[in-house]
Amino acid sequence: MRDYEMMFIIKPDLNEETTAEIKARLHNIIDEFGGEFTGEALGWGKKRMAYRIEDYAEGIYCLWHFKGLPETVEELDRVIKITDGLMRHIIVRQDEK
Repeated sequence: MRDYEMMFIIKPDLNEETTAEIKARLHNIIDEFGGEFTGEALGWGKKRMAYRIEDYAEGIYCLWHFKGLPETVEELDRVIKITDGLMRHIIVRQDEK
């Protein structure tokens, strides 16, 4: 398995329950594909963005570190793209240590 870092931005006008559902769905995908979290799932909270995205000036930032397979990343990418509550995301493979 490889080390990955994933950052995503959730729309700021969603309620806490919807935000928790989005995070749980992504967490379940990592679990279903045999992945594991290597660090704490960091929630940076609501931050002002450098530029507007979809008329939003703020977003809820999350940073996750996990181990997984390339199939895990493909499924995460697919699900994130079709989820309405997410504005942006990036998944980066970390260098070998």
